[in-house]
Amino acid sequence: MPLFTQSATSDQTKPPQALISEARWLFAQANASRAAAGVGTLAWDDALANAALQHCLRMAVEGPIEHRYTGEPGLTERAGSAGAHFSLIEENIAVGSYTSTIHQGWLDSQEHRLNLLSPRIDHVGIAVVASQGVLFADADYARSVAVLTPPQIEASFATLIRTFGASVSHDPSDARAACSLDDGLPVSIERRPRYILRWQGPELNHLPQELSTLLSSKRYSSATVGNCAIDRSRERFTVYRMAVLLY
Repeated sequence: MPLFTQSATSDQTKPPQALISEARWLFAQANASRAAAGVGTLAWDDALANAALQHCLRMAVEGPIEHRYTGEPGLTERAGSAGAHFSLIEENIAVGSYTSTIHQGWLDSQEHRLNLLSPRIDHVGIAVVASQGVLFADADYARSVAVLTPPQIEASFATLIRTFGASVSHDPSDARAACSLDDGLPVSIERRPRYILRWQGPELNHLPQELSTLLSSKRYSSATVGNCAIDRSRERFTVYRMAVLLY
């Protein structure tokens, strides 16, 4: 829900101006408020800030502030296109005379306060634009996802699998080939696994429950792990796609 702290004036003689110091002030105040609330501090994210700036500039031109205008991509698409990697994203927007009233307005609004103080987010990008005699502000909050290479992703999964006592092959080629398919196995795979698990998600700090259950059964002594690219047209957030072949 957009937040209005004051209506814009009729002064439209100057083009919108990005105000970096004001954006950084809102960033500092956000972390001060989060510290007072006992939730973790946020890290600055340039990609989120760029996405916020592009929307801020549009708000200054379009008139009544909205989270999305006609012909504009949605928040997740804007942030992803700007280079942000995340598993969760939220947005606060506002128009007002001062950054202090914008920040306080976000705290006083239940919906905006939940976004600003959410313990589930860890990064933010903020933009402030001066136009028409007032300030337009946009804060994009996100839970970041690490950008890892396929070998790093596979190594993370392999480490978790080994805690169950199973060995993991150093050759991921068969699992990578299986990962690229929605079901079945490529004919090129000579060693046929006893079980194939395909998984897609944003976190690498724990195994999927199905895989944990299978490994806990001790029916499988070894595994091959492979990572592959996802179809970005079908998935809006940054996620990992894996295949695990169990033997």
